[in-house]
Amino acid sequence: MSLFRTEFEEYCAAHGTPDRLELMLCDLNSILRGKWLPAESIDKFETGAVRLPMSTYAPNILGYEVEATGLGIAVGDPDGRLVPVPGTLKPVPWAENHVAQVLVEMTDLDGQISAVSPRQVLKNVLGEFTEQGLRPVVSTELEFYLLEPRDAPDAAPTPPWGSPDAQNYDLEVLARQASVLNDILAAAEAQELPSDTLIAEYGAGQFEVNFHHTDDVLAAAETGILFRRLVRGVAAKHGLEATFMAKPYADMPGNGLHVHASVLDAQGNNIFPAEEGVSEKLGHAVAGVLSTMHDLQAIFAPHMNSYRRFQPNSFAPSAPNWGLDNRAAAIRLPETSGPGARLEHRISGADANPYLVLAAVLGGMMHGLETQPPLPLPLDDPACTPATPLSADWTTAVERFAASDIAARIFGAEFRDVYAAVRRDEIAQLTTVISPVEYRYYLSRL
Repeated sequence: MSLFRTEFEEYCAAHGTPDRLELMLCDLNSILRGKWLPAESIDKFETGAVRLPMSTYAPNILGYEVEATGLGIAVGDPDGRLVPVPGTLKPVPWAENHVAQVLVEMTDLDGQISAVSPRQVLKNVLGEFTEQGLRPVVSTELEFYLLEPRDAPDAAPTPPWGSPDAQNYDLEVLARQASVLNDILAAAEAQELPSDTLIAEYGAGQFEVNFHHTDDVLAAAETGILFRRLVRGVAAKHGLEATFMAKPYADMPGNGLHVHASVLDAQGNNIFPAEEGVSEKLGHAVAGVLSTMHDLQAIFAPHMNSYRRFQPNSFAPSAPNWGLDNRAAAIRLPETSGPGARLEHRISGADANPYLVLAAVLGGMMHGLETQPPLPLPLDDPACTPATPLSADWTTAVERFAASDIAARIFGAEFRDVYAAVRRDEIAQLTTVISPVEYRYYLSRL
């Protein structure tokens, strides 16, 4: 009996046999693509007979094939065999019928997973830590907005009725939205997603969920992916929309994906604590993340809208700097002593792919531990020289990533090139759209 067959039978014993399975493949954009499979066809799935084109890993955000990736029709658009990701078979509480979902990967005919699989990219980075006798521990914080339902796909968002202009930590806001928030937390519990605290964030209709720290980094990434789907599904059941878009409102804070990270040695001890100040190893890790941040910005900010978070007064860090318990810094050190010593990476938007964000953060930390670049002065130090800001331009960030040797080292040259090709295609398509602002201010005046 295969591991998945055992997992499926245990699921059926606990929940009953589902009407269907939703097979979900995470693409570069963190969009879940796949198939519905009748439960009675489980044998077909188990034996590798359910397939998708390998190019499904790398469509653009519009859903179209990107010829420049070299993955599509130019090479015959070959199929990959869907294989389950262990431990991800879960119920879908918000579905109309009894539905189960499972994350999948694709293998080629030789049983190899594609180099452009986001999950495989993260596995490769984790392998570097294992080779050094080290084990990362991470936790994430994910922000989202609840919205009133819109009457058109291009309509502007509106906060839920009764939302205050600023609701930071407002318990009354949580009470007003208790019905949908309680169902979100219940669905997270049903799917065994390790949610911790829930708060009302600053923006009108904005909330943040924190997840427990874990040394299962792949599971931490999958928690982020599955939680986003869960929130949108539950919100829809309540007649609302939900979005993890980086910057849905120009005058309110964007949605971030913050990552807390530490590293354990072979004995399970955190390597970062210091009795006083910042330890040498924590300093190296911070310096590594800072020195790679410009090159990897296209991972943390993948979309056109992402770059609105890097504008002045946008409520998000916008330069590679660090500080002691300083939320204005890109890298915050909440604790530097004891077992909780860690860094918090605050650059990524909630629209980014969690597999890739964690690969970038941990890859930057490993780069720092190996090369030991100098640590600049903290943001809190009056003598600190301001860091060069991150780009507010999508094209600039993508082209820097495309030419980056450190991006090739962390992600692999093939992944880097495919990712850059997808982003260039999106830039070509999305930046040529004439906006309502242009019509409003130029059409009748020029």
